[in-house]
Amino acid sequence: MATGFVFDERYMWHDTGNAAGFMPTGSFIQPEPHVESPESKRRFRNLLDVSGLSKNLVSIEPRMATEEELLYFHTEGYIERINTLNNAAGGDAGEITPFGSGSYEIALLALGGCLEAADAVLDGKIENAYALIRPIGHHAEADRGRGFCIFGNAAITARHAQKVHGLERITTVDWDVHHGNGTQWAFYEEPSVLTISIHQDGYYPPDSGSINETGKGDGKNYNLNVPLPAGSGHGAYIAAIERVVLPALKAFNPEFIIVPSGFDANVMDPLGRMLNTSETYRSMTLLLKELANETCQGRLLMVHEGGYSTVYVPFCGLAVMEALAGIKAEVVDPYLESYERLPGQELQPHQITVIKKCEELAAKVK
Repeated sequence: MATGFVFDERYMWHDTGNAAGFMPTGSFIQPEPHVESPESKRRFRNLLDVSGLSKNLVSIEPRMATEEELLYFHTEGYIERINTLNNAAGGDAGEITPFGSGSYEIALLALGGCLEAADAVLDGKIENAYALIRPIGHHAEADRGRGFCIFGNAAITARHAQKVHGLERITTVDWDVHHGNGTQWAFYEEPSVLTISIHQDGYYPPDSGSINETGKGDGKNYNLNVPLPAGSGHGAYIAAIERVVLPALKAFNPEFIIVPSGFDANVMDPLGRMLNTSETYRSMTLLLKELANETCQGRLLMVHEGGYSTVYVPFCGLAVMEALAGIKAEVVDPYLESYERLPGQELQPHQITVIKKCEELAAKVK
């Protein structure tokens, strides 16, 4: 079956303004484009086009999400505040989440693209899909935006799958370099959604993402964090997938898998300190795709999150899309040979220690 793809030029019009990285300009900080700019996403899309892979994807037309759908996760007060700021000159959604006028509607279109992709997968029109959206969402909490994220795209998509399609077991596997705090807290007390996050230990948000956060009440043992040490690369990430994620998913037996797909654990990213290459993302995708074929008829949706290396995100994204679609384009990652040879790409003893602790927690998933 085919692979779907969501993209809309208006996603690129989400305005994050100027900054130095993510810090507001002023005093001795010289302005430049905010690190969360359209460029890495647009170049991802461009590489799909020039490689010829786009011709083999099913284009999914996004729609505007509704306020009712936002209320699956967010509070009325938060939605109203974002709309009010949007109708003025924009502002900050909460914590380092700047946006300009018009971004409220773009955020609704981003969420709506995820929902349309989920519907297409769950209705059997396509096997899997990638939503290349902006603004991103996995840090957004019920009553505030965080870390460049306005609305919880993956969390609301999971809730949509429950409410509209009647699913009872959904898994999210977040491999962004930052902890997927918003998705975690959305389902922290529920056993119906198994939330998993592989991220750089203690990075962002600094107050969430520890191994000890395993869920609460009925949701106990249905949240797994794999906080890998800075400097982890291909070996550590593949071990985390094989030893923690796959056993947990096999035990949970999901009906649908959602991947908040951030590429900021790549070796060139300015906001991460990890060593992943395009082949890391290809391998992780293939492993999850195989598991999805075994457990939920291949129903897999990837929702775009972070990734700020304008040079390298396109090659990581292409590798994921090739794996999803089962098609190899005539493109060679020009950086791969150099980065695969870097020290630290193999699984290290201190990384094994973390993964073993997570294996023990994954064994508690039922």
